[in-house]
Amino acid sequence: MTATLPKEIRALAEGDFGEVAARFAGAGFTVGEPAKGVLTVKAATPSPDRPAVLLSVGVHGDETGPIEMVAYAIDALSRAPHELAVDLMLCVGNIDAIAAGKRFIDADLNRMFRDRRGDLAGTFEAGRADALIAATAAFFDGTGPRRWHLDLHTAIRASRYPRFAIVPELIADASRRELIAWLGLGGIDAVIMNPASAGTYSYWTAERHGTAGTTVELGRIGTLGRNDLSQFAAMADALAGLLRGHARAGGTAPIVFNTAQSITKLSDAFTMSFGRDTENFTPLKKGDVIARDGETVYTVQHDEECVVFPNPDVRVGLRAGIMVVRAG
Repeated sequence: MTATLPKEIRALAEGDFGEVAARFAGAGFTVGEPAKGVLTVKAATPSPDRPAVLLSVGVHGDETGPIEMVAYAIDALSRAPHELAVDLMLCVGNIDAIAAGKRFIDADLNRMFRDRRGDLAGTFEAGRADALIAATAAFFDGTGPRRWHLDLHTAIRASRYPRFAIVPELIADASRRELIAWLGLGGIDAVIMNPASAGTYSYWTAERHGTAGTTVELGRIGTLGRNDLSQFAAMADALAGLLRGHARAGGTAPIVFNTAQSITKLSDAFTMSFGRDTENFTPLKKGDVIARDGETVYTVQHDEECVVFPNPDVRVGLRAGIMVVRAG
């Protein structure tokens, strides 16, 4: 990491919560660091009416923009700690990959939140996921029913909707509506409803801990300390309100998409029918070939489907992309 990084960003990127933790503890909160890169801040007296918010960044080590945004947000909040209106868990996902300037050490951390990992079980990220799973369970134990998990990312490729989110379908209707409305307040252009887990952190917490969990893509990947924070302004404002318990109006409702099909890489013969520079949400027409994998041919089944996260380089057995259709 460059020596020119502001200290707030450097501290969060390295999982150093010293000053922030001391400020919250000095204000009477119960503060813990249950794992490397994890900070918990809870009210001294538990209350079922107090929301619980898990905020995760850096699950992919090269997605640094949210690290910067959250570093400034949490530093500012810690300087006025009595404004914190939620129980908070702050998680810097893959600290070792961040330090190395890499997406991951051995394998994608955001595919490790599952009971069975197959040949991924011995990877560095599998051990990191186990630590996060344990810390997450401990955090939500005893908290009230209003639980959020915002897993903040930035995208590798360009997108026709620059800011979008993935929301598990299993979230209860009322919580889902509240979450999607809040995402609109945070400048999110589109929401994809996800019917099944791909091993992501936010799906795990929604399924296991009843969170309104979401994976949020906030623009493009940038270099730590050099991100254009203006692209995160709406989300930073919405996040500040959420953590302080301020209800805010406004925002534009995101366009909602349903998942039409998930494209799984079955073998090393897998190829996709479009280039690596294909934008997220690029539309394809019915009958178009999406990918080939030996005798398996993936084709568009609806009049129009849009491709999101196309990546032929994932490991065999993992999702290589999803196809979505506009809801309604």
